[in-house]
Amino acid sequence: MTLPDIGYIELLITCLPVALVAIIFHLWKTNSLELIFATLRMLGQLIAIGFVLVYLFQETSTWLGLLVMTIMLLAAGWIAMRPLADKSLVHIGQLSLALLIGCGFMLALVILFVLDLSPWYQPRYVIPLAGMLLANTMNSLSLSGERFETEVKAGHSAEMARNKAFHTAMIPQVNGLLAVGLVALPGMMTGQILSGVSPLIAVRYQIVIMVAILCSSAFSTAWYVFRRYKQSHSDS
Repeated sequence: MTLPDIGYIELLITCLPVALVAIIFHLWKTNSLELIFATLRMLGQLIAIGFVLVYLFQETSTWLGLLVMTIMLLAAGWIAMRPLADKSLVHIGQLSLALLIGCGFMLALVILFVLDLSPWYQPRYVIPLAGMLLANTMNSLSLSGERFETEVKAGHSAEMARNKAFHTAMIPQVNGLLAVGLVALPGMMTGQILSGVSPLIAVRYQIVIMVAILCSSAFSTAWYVFRRYKQSHSDS
């Protein structure tokens, strides 16, 4: 099965509604310029990564793969820090380490014991998997960090802030488990089905991805909010 080609005109048609979203942002006093910048950046980044992936998928150097994933890790830590008050290098180091702990563990588990890749670094598998884990876990860290700061500013105890931060971060992950297959067909599963893969095989891959995202988010968030909890105690 061959997917229909999407040309530049079709891409433009898809992006036109973003102008309406920008109008809503402006009318409701939300930063519409940030939305436009984010959309343009998304377009540029995806077009650029398309060319980069063509090269990376042909290159099987382990060192290059580790370099690419390190850049992805640091970028995810930096983006996770965006809504948080603490913009220090120490904080981005904590966020990046949290991502490494959760995402690194689950990525290694999937690569070595589920997919059983040999050699372990096959960019066609490793880079997309790492990207999915980092993106979802990054969002969990942002949610937990923002909630922790809010609770502390409200005068609540560090323990309560830790618990509420973890709970808030896991809401999207639990909602995703409840909705998958009933409300939504996730992107990876949909892409595989559109490309002609059997739905039953696509389902098994999606289960692996959903569990990996859940666990990497939980492990990373738990470590991160525990560090914030301990730091809050030491500062008081």
